[in-house]
Amino acid sequence: MSQNQDMPDNPGDPAQTDPEATSADAAEEAAEAAEARQDAQADAAEEAELDPTLDADLDAALADVDPETAAEPGDPDPEAAGGVEDIEAQLAERTEDLQRLNAEYTNYRRRTERERQAVIQTAKAQVLSKFLPILDDLELARQHGDLDEGPLKSFGDKLRNAMEAEQLEGFGDEGDTFDPEIHEAVQDLSSGDEKVVGTVLRRGYRVGDKLVRNAMVIIADPSEEQAD
Repeated sequence: MSQNQDMPDNPGDPAQTDPEATSADAAEEAAEAAEARQDAQADAAEEAELDPTLDADLDAALADVDPETAAEPGDPDPEAAGGVEDIEAQLAERTEDLQRLNAEYTNYRRRTERERQAVIQTAKAQVLSKFLPILDDLELARQHGDLDEGPLKSFGDKLRNAMEAEQLEGFGDEGDTFDPEIHEAVQDLSSGDEKVVGTVLRRGYRVGDKLVRNAMVIIADPSEEQAD
């Protein structure tokens, strides 16, 4: 009976509540509210923060830009223009050098070919000159009529054909105009200014433009037919 008398009629009445218990509940609620506000602020800050990799890329891009040489997109680059002019000048110089080298090589090749042909003609003339005494004997035999028929005629024809195939050409006929460059005069029987070959003592030979041997002749006056 004494316990019922000690119990308050309305335990939930704030006036009947323990002050310490009421103060603890209020503090806990305030702490939870503050923690909720901090979480909200952290989420907002995380959403607003940039991706760290984007910051790194931006810093690297800015580092590559040289403020002294940076120009507007439409502005001409004087250094680039000067580089193009230098390249064009070098190209023109190299082209000129190549053309000069090509001309020198062409001249060298032509000169070498001329020298090679000259060496061939000289060697051929030296070899063919060994056969000239045989041709002289055959010419004497022809003058005496020994080459009209028989084995000697066949031999002479074959030898002449072989010499002609090597471009050996004989010259020095009676009536030809005397030329001191190719005729060797042993006697001059002419009386005027005009001189011709009167007698052929030995025929001359040449291979192309190469003189192998002069013709040995006697100079005479031209005949009446030649004079007319």
